[in-house]
Amino acid sequence: MGMMPVPDAPLDEKAIIAAAEKALADIATIRGEVSKVIFGQEKVVENTLLAILSGGHALLVGVPGLAKTKLVTTLGTVLGLDANRIQFTPDLMPSDILGTEVMDQDENGRRSFRFVKGPVFAQLLMADEINRASPRTQSALLQSMQEYHVTIAGQAYNLPSPFHVLATQNPLEQEGTYPLPEAQLDRFLLQVDVGYPELAAERQILLETTGLSEARATSVVTAERLIEIQKLIRQMPVSEGVVDAILSLVRSARPGQGNAETDKNVAWGPGPRAGQALMLCARARALYEGRLAPSLDDVYALAEPILEHRMALAFSARAEGMSVRDVIAGLVSRARG
Repeated sequence: MGMMPVPDAPLDEKAIIAAAEKALADIATIRGEVSKVIFGQEKVVENTLLAILSGGHALLVGVPGLAKTKLVTTLGTVLGLDANRIQFTPDLMPSDILGTEVMDQDENGRRSFRFVKGPVFAQLLMADEINRASPRTQSALLQSMQEYHVTIAGQAYNLPSPFHVLATQNPLEQEGTYPLPEAQLDRFLLQVDVGYPELAAERQILLETTGLSEARATSVVTAERLIEIQKLIRQMPVSEGVVDAILSLVRSARPGQGNAETDKNVAWGPGPRAGQALMLCARARALYEGRLAPSLDDVYALAEPILEHRMALAFSARAEGMSVRDVIAGLVSRARG
């Protein structure tokens, strides 16, 4: 298995291994600290952390009341990030997110504009119920997620570094929701499906959260350290076999690429960002699981969270009651051969 050349890699192999081992230890500490407060939901915690470790944004989808907000607050604390939360509502305006210009007057009566930063100026932003806001407001957030700056009256203001958005969305086709456009969903590195807790975890939630005191998480890394780990992940070598698996998986999910099942069931498939997301997240997942190099397993385990929001079913497949997840599961089992 040849290794892919990694751009921007002044680190030699020994140094990368040493740095990766240190990162392994840090990630294990982060996991342990989060589990003091968030019970069960290992998959949810893992995928959300993978998005952040890979330097991206995540979309958390689940019914209300599954501790999505609590997860985000906990991650902010544990990762040493400055966090803000915006509750999306139908009357929310772009300026409520980005900030506004206010007019100041000095003692001589001279007037000038001053920019007052909105809540988007945070290192970890929770965008709650993002599908309740109007498309115009959604796109104000999504543009800053893409460009890492905000433009007000022609002037650009950089967002803090790191900058991560964890958005939540209710799956129920509720009144007054605006679905996110496909192009904007693509800006989320992965989609995290939040289900109901397992019985044992739900029992623990009942016992631990209804007493006088609740466990609190503490900070275990700084924002600077998180950025170091994110850079290291981009320098981890990926074997040719894993790169080939990523390419063939992503391409097999697109109609018109010679996969008969996909041609029949998929209206449109994932673009190149899906492959980029798999390259980054597979490395992050290896470290998260305590390994120094990504494997085919990492690719297949991440197929669903990375591809799910980047493809849509054909009408006939929807009519048969298929889901995008079913299609992805089929592609993965075929790839595993």
